[in-house]
Amino acid sequence: MTDITLLSEADLRACVALDLPSIDAIEQAFVLLATAAVAMPPILRLDIPEHNGEVDVKTAYLPGLERFAIKVSPGFFDNPKLGLPSLNGMMMLLSARTGLLDALLLDNGYLTAVRTAAAGAVAARALSRADSRRVALIGAGEQAALQLQALRLVRPIEHVRVWARDSVKAVAFSIELARDSGLAVTSCASIDEAMADVDIAITCTPSRDSLIEARHLRPGLHITAMGSDAEHKNEIAPRALAQVDRYVADRLSQTRLLGELHHALVAGVIADESSLVELGQVLAGQRPGRTDAAQVTLCDLTGTGAQDTAMANLAFERARSAGMGFQFGS
Repeated sequence: MTDITLLSEADLRACVALDLPSIDAIEQAFVLLATAAVAMPPILRLDIPEHNGEVDVKTAYLPGLERFAIKVSPGFFDNPKLGLPSLNGMMMLLSARTGLLDALLLDNGYLTAVRTAAAGAVAARALSRADSRRVALIGAGEQAALQLQALRLVRPIEHVRVWARDSVKAVAFSIELARDSGLAVTSCASIDEAMADVDIAITCTPSRDSLIEARHLRPGLHITAMGSDAEHKNEIAPRALAQVDRYVADRLSQTRLLGELHHALVAGVIADESSLVELGQVLAGQRPGRTDAAQVTLCDLTGTGAQDTAMANLAFERARSAGMGFQFGS
């Protein structure tokens, strides 16, 4: 008989925060993707179109970590109409030595939200200008707020512009964000207005139509694209992607199928794929990232099982140190 630890969302929120150690853990996962024999199979995806739902299953084994995670992540985007959250999920944490289940992390999507925001901060720290102070948030959901929180840990952000399709939601979100952050936050009526003179743009929507166009690119801009994690999702116009100076993916094998790169390849606007690099390669010094302040950089983040395994291990170790969780035998 082995002991299994059951951790609730409340447990995990109490011991895992969006902080620099979390960002560093996710950064290390990206480095391992570039430097170690990581085992990370393709994402298993289930679509339930009649209920505007999707379910992703992600996993990865990271050499050096004692455990690997298998994550089930549903997204049902009509749920807010029912008074329910759009995202939820859970992680199973298994021994990399024996395959036995060590823990069930019933996080309801919290760990995914944290690791996604942390990945955005990793991308910004690696690719944006160090003096970046103005950011555009394209989207007004929970992840947009978390992206800003994470970004402020690595960049001296002072001004925020917000755009969302639902203008009422964008205004309410901006008021709340200004109150919570103490920053100057402006709700914008158009993406053109939101993108004017910003240093960083973060897209975090489930959009099926491109939002950032070539006209929005300006010298020194960094874009972190978070939302395109399925073939039908698209936030960056193919021609805009083709015009950036440095395109960086979390995993090229994924972004070719799921990310913004997928749409650019379908449109036939990428002439030379040899210039495409992965974030882990940049972090490990294998390939260049931003080499000039005037360059336009873009990071295409589709979410990886490596991030989930890194975050689940961090959460388990923190919970164990704090004596949290319910133990039961199997």
